[in-house]
Amino acid sequence: MFETLQQSLNSAFKVLRGHAKLTESNMRDGLRMVRQALLEADVSISVATEFTSRVGEQAVGERVLKSLNPTAQLVGIVRDELIALMGPVDHSLHLVPGVSVLMLCGLQGSGKTTTCGKLGRMIRERGRKPMLVAADLQRPAAVEQLQVIGGQLGLPVHAEPGAQDPVAVCQNAVRHARETGIEVVILDTAGRLHIDQELMEQLARIDRRVEPQQVYLVVDAMTGQDAVQSAKAFNEALELDGVIMTKLDGDARGGAALSVKAVTGVPIKFVGTGEHLDALEEFHPDRMAGRILGMGDILSLFEQAQRKFDEDEMRKQQERLLKGQFTLDDFRKMLNQMRRLGPLEKVMSLLPGMGALKELMGNADAEGEMTRLGGIIDSMTPDERCNPTKLIDQSRRRRIAAGAGVEPHEVNQLVKQFEGMADLMKATSGMGIRGRMQAAQQLSQTLLKNPNAMLAKQKKGTGKRLTSAEKARLRKERERDARRRKRGERDKK
Repeated sequence: MFETLQQSLNSAFKVLRGHAKLTESNMRDGLRMVRQALLEADVSISVATEFTSRVGEQAVGERVLKSLNPTAQLVGIVRDELIALMGPVDHSLHLVPGVSVLMLCGLQGSGKTTTCGKLGRMIRERGRKPMLVAADLQRPAAVEQLQVIGGQLGLPVHAEPGAQDPVAVCQNAVRHARETGIEVVILDTAGRLHIDQELMEQLARIDRRVEPQQVYLVVDAMTGQDAVQSAKAFNEALELDGVIMTKLDGDARGGAALSVKAVTGVPIKFVGTGEHLDALEEFHPDRMAGRILGMGDILSLFEQAQRKFDEDEMRKQQERLLKGQFTLDDFRKMLNQMRRLGPLEKVMSLLPGMGALKELMGNADAEGEMTRLGGIIDSMTPDERCNPTKLIDQSRRRRIAAGAGVEPHEVNQLVKQFEGMADLMKATSGMGIRGRMQAAQQLSQTLLKNPNAMLAKQKKGTGKRLTSAEKARLRKERERDARRRKRGERDKK
């Protein structure tokens, strides 16, 4: 999602960078391109017009036009306005002592039942005891689907097969929760193919009788502005506390995510980013604005890594980095860790500047590329993985390429890519998360100004030959390593 919008906005900024000097005239031309990009992303006309109007009021001011980098100023203004458009957001579930009730509603096909399971899983991770309630008595197999999801997650499910009154089912579920020590009850209510009076009356009765602490509307991002109109209709009937937007990882244009808060006044609280039951995240307007502008979302990636990475391995890597050590073995382990975060396309969308790099890569298979890099590294000796720049000469490149089934120049390209990454990893090794964010932000700004910067750096060779003293030192290191290996083999015997 947002790839089309990201490319259109970057095209607009690229046109502005092409001018020797920004004026009110060409700035307004750029803003028209921004508005067109929003409309193509299925943002409502009123929201797109108001957004560009607010940006324009600031962009044509003297502070921007006379600044040393007016385009960067414009990008900053657009980012701030995107954040204001989608926020602020309160992620609290407003749970109360005793039993808290969360009610989920939405149209059929929005992913409501699956989202109940995802939300239950998130609540359990936060230390509370949730229970799912099968109150959708309209859709065939809805009760069975929720029971299957509950079984997969190990969450209790309250279901009453054959029941006709969803209000009674919800009331019985709350009563059962009080008796069994359940802390959070999540109601999966009925949906329809479209909004109708009967649906709204049923939901209103549940709302009045059960009095949930929070009412969330689940909407499908793929439906575009229909999702916004659904949110508006549901909010008028129920007074929603938030929106959960599903299928945000799909190929939708993203207009619903940008429009829903402005049109309804109801913020997006959570987003579904995949089919797996752990793919539910808090919605952060500032992070989403970063993704839209190609600046990535390092914080979300960091939070995912904390949950899914091997903590012991990460601690060892951090200790090595603090000592200024980063080898291709470390890089290989990083590739394996990244696979745990999900599809590489999704991971790349969270990294600053990767939008520009993906554009340059064209239709290249990212997963295949990762496998290819791993194969090249595996074809190297331990010494070569430790010192690729110094040890891998022409003959070694040919041997490694033959072992990995690639061309020698691809080995050389990997080594140069590794050099740049090693410098960045070592430079940020002692930083906390704030320092890493600032470094990533600087990198993203550089790539926004010049998308070819990363590849240009990779194409540069070191242009440095080893001196006789360096060759002698490397020869001694290899001999010492060989002696250690032989000594280790004797000890094993």
